[in-house]
Amino acid sequence: MKTIYEDENIIVLDKPAGIAVFSDNNSGLMAELTQANPELENVGEPPRYGLIHRLDKDTSGLLLVAKNNPALSFFQKQFRTREVHKKYIALVAGEIKEKEGVIKTLIGRSKDGIKQQASLSAGPESKKSGPRLAETFWKVIKRYNGYSLVETIPKTGRKHQIRVHLSRIGHPISGDKLYSFKNQTAPKGLKRQFLHASELTIKLVNGEEKTFSSPLPDDLKQLLQNL
Repeated sequence: MKTIYEDENIIVLDKPAGIAVFSDNNSGLMAELTQANPELENVGEPPRYGLIHRLDKDTSGLLLVAKNNPALSFFQKQFRTREVHKKYIALVAGEIKEKEGVIKTLIGRSKDGIKQQASLSAGPESKKSGPRLAETFWKVIKRYNGYSLVETIPKTGRKHQIRVHLSRIGHPISGDKLYSFKNQTAPKGLKRQFLHASELTIKLVNGEEKTFSSPLPDDLKQLLQNL
């Protein structure tokens, strides 16, 4: 786990795939981080502590952790008000014909499983626990034989949003076991979902706007070379 940036208010991490951010049995990335930084136990609520947002276990890339409670509130507010600019890189099944597009639907819990979310084309938005409006911009970076490399920018931050939306348009993320189609095959050598949080722009407590970047991990780079 690499630290990209740190000051008195925030830690910016480059999370590898395969590590859960936190769990109820006091394990995961946050448990490891609080052991190395005991002061984080005074921030937020366990097991999240200073966690500002989260990434899925098999998603790699940028993750933000606040070092004090005022900073936690400051940064979480930016996520709520959609002031944070995020970019993700994904390899999806199929060769997308269009160059770019926007996916805008409601997203809510699926009836098919506790962990699964569902994209709904119509219906009222819930302000509490029901379906919420979600919007994702995407554009094709490169097409391969049977796959497309895309950059996605989520305008909202719903659970599994990018994974749900790309599956919605018929191009689920390669290696995604939850939202892939039946009998869909992943590229040889891919051991997790091909989704990476590559760039994030946020305003720091001192008012400075800063952009953080994370290059594709070696496993994903090698997979693209093999394609």
